[in-house]
Amino acid sequence: MKLTKTTAILLVLAAGLNAPAPAQNLMLDEIVVRGQKEKLNQENLTMREVGESSAKDIGEALAQVEGVNIVRKGAIANDVVLRGFQKDNINVLVDGARLHGACPNRMDSPAFHYDFAQIEKVEIIKGPYDLANPGGMGGAVNAVSKKPARGLGAGLNLTYGSYDSVNASAIGSYGAESFDALAGYAYKYSRAPESGDGRRITEIYPATSGNRYKDSAVNSRAYEINTGWGKLGVNPTADSRAEFYYSYQDADHVLYPYLLMDAEYDRTNLFNASYRLANLANGDGQLRAQLYWNKVDHLMDDRYRASSTPSGMVTREYSMRTIAVTDTSGAKLQGDLPLGDGTLRAGADYYRRNWDAVNRRAMASAYAPLNMIPDADIDNAGVFAEYERPVSDRLTLKGGARGDFASAETGTANTVAAAGTEKDYTEISANAQLTYKPSERLEFFAGLARGARLPDQKELFVSIPNTGVTPTTNKNTFGNPGLDPTINHEADLGAKYSTEKFYVNASVFYSDLRNYINLAGYESAGPVRNITFENVDAVILGAEAGAQLSLPANLYARASLSYARGENTSGDRPLSEMPPLKGSASLRYDDGTLMLEAVEQLAARQTRVDSSLQEAKTAGWGVTDLKAGYTRGDFSLYAGVNNLFDKYYYTHLSYLRDPFASGLKVPESGRNFYVTAAVRF
Repeated sequence: MKLTKTTAILLVLAAGLNAPAPAQNLMLDEIVVRGQKEKLNQENLTMREVGESSAKDIGEALAQVEGVNIVRKGAIANDVVLRGFQKDNINVLVDGARLHGACPNRMDSPAFHYDFAQIEKVEIIKGPYDLANPGGMGGAVNAVSKKPARGLGAGLNLTYGSYDSVNASAIGSYGAESFDALAGYAYKYSRAPESGDGRRITEIYPATSGNRYKDSAVNSRAYEINTGWGKLGVNPTADSRAEFYYSYQDADHVLYPYLLMDAEYDRTNLFNASYRLANLANGDGQLRAQLYWNKVDHLMDDRYRASSTPSGMVTREYSMRTIAVTDTSGAKLQGDLPLGDGTLRAGADYYRRNWDAVNRRAMASAYAPLNMIPDADIDNAGVFAEYERPVSDRLTLKGGARGDFASAETGTANTVAAAGTEKDYTEISANAQLTYKPSERLEFFAGLARGARLPDQKELFVSIPNTGVTPTTNKNTFGNPGLDPTINHEADLGAKYSTEKFYVNASVFYSDLRNYINLAGYESAGPVRNITFENVDAVILGAEAGAQLSLPANLYARASLSYARGENTSGDRPLSEMPPLKGSASLRYDDGTLMLEAVEQLAARQTRVDSSLQEAKTAGWGVTDLKAGYTRGDFSLYAGVNNLFDKYYYTHLSYLRDPFASGLKVPESGRNFYVTAAVRF
């Protein structure tokens, strides 16, 4: 690989030598955008912020946003948590298309299945205010793919860092009046990172643990990922546009020390087609149709762990293996129509998600197939309408409602459900939002919303009889076909103040949750516990604040703070998996050519845990990151060090209660370095 890396670095650096003069400073523009264009319950993550960082995936990059945390299971594939809402409580979309992972333990979180290089920005909606999509009662994350500019264009990007990590991409595009096209390729690779105590994440287990990595795997690849994609746009008329998008990702040898198994591969196909008509209804209306399909094939086993050591029962290269497939397809029709003094947006949509997972284990069943998730379908059809209009020059009202009609049905049988078991659901979502601007610089927001989400196939039908590899995993895990949908009644208040050089925002929220889906059974008696899912009532409340300030001498300061608190009101105890108070502060010098920045990230100790689910307290932590950059026209060079003082720490959030979790958290990376070169033509 040395020749490949060196050649790539030289190509990118050489291309930068002929780059034009420095570009205009972007920091003031970002302050204006956040202050004047972003809504108080929404945020955008730009690829400028991502490009300067060493983030390995979208989840890791989003962690810098107020109210966003992640769950780390390994070196990559971090799962997004928004205001304490996680998993299917939030929607993850690509250009509005639903995306799901295949692993029952969320090895391949949805945001793992697309690359930074594909994305122009990431939109975040906080709270149940997205009526255009079903579910997402806690919010939504929508990745918006890049669009070709006019003329010929190209871009090269290369990041190299500690642990031999590589993140490289190349994009070419062409845009004309009648059509445009884009194609890209990205490659990611890394060895196992080291934590602050000097150990690799593959060395976290004691020598007596069956979950420990074999000697041959301790310093192996942590992941290797190839992604290719293409996009074609056609403009039949000045007021119409069709787009076709396809992406394929092949992720190999992805290690998850958090879990009892690692991913041998994840293969993702993603297709999206859309057609838009603009300037309808006297120029103010538009109509958009969309078709999408994506499929993820996932294979995980324990071939790299001591548990797969050959024995009388272990007669294959693995002692446990799961092959999982998820297939999601959908259609959407949406229109905007001027009505009175406002705009009516209405639409209809449908999607089907199939999920099938078959598990084989030597010790539990002599490699006999077990229908972990029994080839189950979820079908959802929905309609929505929302209306937005100015009540006065300073006051805007927006409100709407959505109805969903859904079913879940098994295709095969397991110990939880017979083949053909069906559940039907009908749910209503609605919201009202009020925006008040007493001046150009000051804005207030208030919202009331009801959101709903269905239980997924795992929560309904999963069957994992006794995963007893060690005493800590000696349990049965069964779904609960009697689960009801979760309902979130939420209230939001927010305010922001902005000038050309200053921006500050603050918001609070309160979510009253009915039939929240929670784990149960950890207190059951006997040598083997029966773990399942149950509906409970709960409350999640919290607050976020952020500020950005332009100082003299090309200095910029930024700070953020976020907090979420959960309570299981049915059990009169804290709700599990709640992030602690966290914050960040940074000081940056940026003259448009040279950039220097220091960032301090902090998290408080988390003492509010659900001991009935064996959740443990987590210590607080603070780390310092430094980075520098040079930009000349379309050429950029960045270098940085994360965790400058080599802090050994864990973040609180985990899925330690999932069926194949190991019982050990994965620590965050210790001191690590990176350098990035990027050029556009």
